[in-house]
Amino acid sequence: MSSHVRLNEGVFIGSHAVAAGLVRPEDLRRRHRRVVQGVYATRGLPFDHDTRCLGTALVLPAGYAIGGLSAVGWYAAPLLGPVDPVVAVGPGGATWRGPREVRVHRSDVTDDDVLVDRRGVPVTGPWRTAWDVAAMESLPNAVAALDRLAHEGVLDLGEFAAWVQDRRGKWRVTQVRRAVELADARAESPEESRVRVALVRAGLLPEVQVEVFDDQRALIARVDLAFPELKIAIEYDGAHHFTDQQVPRDNVRLARLRAAGWVVLRLANADLYDMDDVVRRVQALVGQRTA
Repeated sequence: MSSHVRLNEGVFIGSHAVAAGLVRPEDLRRRHRRVVQGVYATRGLPFDHDTRCLGTALVLPAGYAIGGLSAVGWYAAPLLGPVDPVVAVGPGGATWRGPREVRVHRSDVTDDDVLVDRRGVPVTGPWRTAWDVAAMESLPNAVAALDRLAHEGVLDLGEFAAWVQDRRGKWRVTQVRRAVELADARAESPEESRVRVALVRAGLLPEVQVEVFDDQRALIARVDLAFPELKIAIEYDGAHHFTDQQVPRDNVRLARLRAAGWVVLRLANADLYDMDDVVRRVQALVGQRTA
């Protein structure tokens, strides 16, 4: 690509490349992939949310930045996939709507709110990102985002909570405070975070990342969520748990937990589509163990 055609790591505005004679119009779709309206990625570039953010950054007007759940992926593993809209934040009185693959949140953005990433992408800083996800997203998604930011060490939950307490009267501050109260830096996956939120809302208070020892004080396992007094563990099994290498290890670990008197509820991705059922299953286990 010519130097006067602006790129972000292989992502470019199609009309600019055509005008420069670098790409034929009929080859835009055939040889490149559209990441957002009018913006394309060169062949072989992964099609993921990160690439969509790179493309969106090329068309952001001055005063706008990548924000919300999209910005979380700039500091930690992404929470959004390739087909999810990119979140952008910009001035409250502005009229830019962005490509149809972009969700624009209108809110005043100061220079202090925005960092320019080494990749040339304007992105909201950790505290502004944390505030926006807690204010804009559902409680489970907000807590999952805060957990991830805190787990990666880019957000100090104690300092952020103290700052939030001083934001009386701000838009959705009550919702933000609730998300911060439930956030926990020890959480290791967004799925674990969402299960924890569902249980807490149902009046159940599991502990996070609990270490289980045998009678000789040897470590058996560290479980995602647990009710230690009842010896109930809740585990989320991601895709890697179903590989040929991991299945035997998980079976040994599960057998050791059961031998130590623990009951283990194992959850897969399909289970999380009915979180009410997950809550009922945990309530049933608690009822059995307290009977």
